[in-house]
Amino acid sequence: MSITKFLDFDLIEPLHRAVSESGYTTPTPIQIAAIPNLLLGKDLLGCAQTGTGKTAAFALPILNRLVKFDRRADKRQTRVLVLTPTRELAIQIHDSFKTYGKHLRLRHAVVYGGVGQNPQVNALSSGVDVLVATPGRLLDLINQRFLSLQMLDVFVLDEADRMLDMGFIHDIRKIIAMLPVKRQNLFFSATMPPDIKKLADTILRNPVFVEVTPVSSTVELIQQSVMYVPREKKKDLLKHVLKDTAVSRVIVFTRTKHTANKVSEVLARIGIKSSAIHGNKSQSARQGALEDFRSGRIRVLVATDIAARGIDIDDITHVINFEVPNISESYVHRIGRTARAGTKGIAISFCDAEERSFIRDIEKLIAQPIPVERGQPYHSDEIENSRILSKGKAKAAIESKQSRPHNNNRNRKSNWRKSASSGNTRKQPR
Repeated sequence: MSITKFLDFDLIEPLHRAVSESGYTTPTPIQIAAIPNLLLGKDLLGCAQTGTGKTAAFALPILNRLVKFDRRADKRQTRVLVLTPTRELAIQIHDSFKTYGKHLRLRHAVVYGGVGQNPQVNALSSGVDVLVATPGRLLDLINQRFLSLQMLDVFVLDEADRMLDMGFIHDIRKIIAMLPVKRQNLFFSATMPPDIKKLADTILRNPVFVEVTPVSSTVELIQQSVMYVPREKKKDLLKHVLKDTAVSRVIVFTRTKHTANKVSEVLARIGIKSSAIHGNKSQSARQGALEDFRSGRIRVLVATDIAARGIDIDDITHVINFEVPNISESYVHRIGRTARAGTKGIAISFCDAEERSFIRDIEKLIAQPIPVERGQPYHSDEIENSRILSKGKAKAAIESKQSRPHNNNRNRKSNWRKSASSGNTRKQPR
């Protein structure tokens, strides 16, 4: 039977009701491919980016399974573990389980670092049906004997490539070693390089392979462009771009936490409401910034790549790469924050001389050239036509700059401060 609507899935009535109340009627390709196989109890290897409907693709069959094989988790046990790399993504996945399972009598919990553990310990004390966790905090709680994985039925490893990028491979292996032999396994990754495939082979048993929107192809609805600009003029170019009121909800990506803070400070001084989000921010500050951005209280979210995945906010009109990522796949994930739910979006990359090789590598990955926007006031023909540094030299030059202590740059007057002080500092009305 061909599946064209959610009602075609063999899900229990409370799940159909929750999906309908959420406004969903037509499943996405990954949901059509994954849900029937997961309902049969098969392991699954999924190659899919965020924004494809991936969470519902595994959450709905998992909830269905929990009700079908009804049994309570013992104290400090969980029946389902979803492992994910970031706090933001963990919270969003947990919220999705609560939304889809709101008519079921199931217990959910989410654990992550950066906050006190006592509320999380209390949530686990009586046992939970679904636990969404980041690796570090999960291992902390297990080592303190606040949690055991011996009763686990389903294990989900989400954003596996991002896990490896963030250095979680050793934590993942420790967690896998603690899992019971008999379980259902789900493995999702936006890219499938050899090391990811090798990790998947250690977890999965005769998996079904589902691939949706390969990473080398960007979302067709995204209008991409590159602006060649001297590094010291990027802040001026950003102000110029933001003068356009059509740039109404925008994420500005930087490579470093320091630059993210500086960009946000400059925008504040010219009356543009923004917040920076990165690994040094507290969990409450990060959640507050996301909520302000979602609600429209701020126009610009300035983020490092920690936010490239896991931000699921509709109506983001623009993504601006203030600094071009030196990992090509990160470009795809960054620009994927716009053009969600069938809407159009715009992605602009500011490229200085040291980033030319990164643009070249991105174009190879996406198998298409990125159009050059020469009409902006800071366009540099010299940078556009300059000899491309090797990727290694370009990366080394950038890392060398990033490693210098910020307070030792006394001979380099802060252009940020100069330009900001000359701008309009009046606050905009709410």
